[in-house]
Amino acid sequence: MSLPTEMTAIAIEGGRGPADALKAERVPVPTPGPGEILIKVAAAGVNRPDLVQRMGMYPPPPGAPETLGLEVSGEVAAAGEGVLRWKVGDKVCALLGGGGYAEYCLVDARHALPIPAGFSMVEAAALPETVFTVYANVFEHGALKAGETFMLHGATSGIGVAAIQMAKAMGAKVIATGRGADKAAAAVKLGADVGVDVRTEDFAAVAKAEGGVDVILDMVAGDYFPKNIDALKTGGRLVHIAALGGGTVQLEIFRLMQKRAVVTGSTLRPRSADEKARLAGEVERVVWAWIAAGKLKPLVDKTFPLAEAAKAHAYLEQGEHIGKVMLTID
Repeated sequence: MSLPTEMTAIAIEGGRGPADALKAERVPVPTPGPGEILIKVAAAGVNRPDLVQRMGMYPPPPGAPETLGLEVSGEVAAAGEGVLRWKVGDKVCALLGGGGYAEYCLVDARHALPIPAGFSMVEAAALPETVFTVYANVFEHGALKAGETFMLHGATSGIGVAAIQMAKAMGAKVIATGRGADKAAAAVKLGADVGVDVRTEDFAAVAKAEGGVDVILDMVAGDYFPKNIDALKTGGRLVHIAALGGGTVQLEIFRLMQKRAVVTGSTLRPRSADEKARLAGEVERVVWAWIAAGKLKPLVDKTFPLAEAAKAHAYLEQGEHIGKVMLTID
């Protein structure tokens, strides 16, 4: 494959700012080092961490590019020394530390996975950041098992859509919350057993009426925290992956002790390359099998061309999407 010397990438004008701070620029095409592959990007996911980085509050980890973008799909355009699994022309999707909003991006070859059979490039690019996050937090940290009850907040986000399907694939009962009756109904349509409109219903009361929950995946924190503890069964696990409702919570320690509850949380991006490689192997072993069995498919709400990344960010910020927002590269 003949490679150009320059490519289009999306930069943040001034280093931080609102959605319209995103501008296209011409930059050199990177060269893969040992253990890396260069991907000619076909599609890239737009995720909430991208919005937070654009606002200057989520810097990339050391060594990662400043360019936004945590997941892509595309074709291997070049491979560095020591890469054994992938060759030029292979179709892959990949988890990135950054750099996805561009025509080409570099990635550790161990963090790439094959495109699932029957998936479009857009659908495949919607997988990595989402399913890695859900698998690590729900099934590893949260230890969700078949027969347990799982509750998640933000049911119609990209994470929420995947979490509903993955929890059902595991054999769990799912309670999903959303802001509005339409989002609660959409969650049920996606496979949740119970949909909760948090604007009109008390999710903790609904959870208790359903017998309580074993694992909660929470992106809100803030005033959801005491209700989450209330909703848990004895021995339940509460896992945080964001704090859209506020990062400071009030904890009644005796209530936590009475519940024998575990409160945890994590971020994906700062993990070591070796840890991400381990996680990629687990995702391919477990989640790719669910995909092959027809138990998981991403829901793409809307796509934008790369040059309209600012419009994609503005759309995601509105919060009306159901599923993933994606960028496409011709």
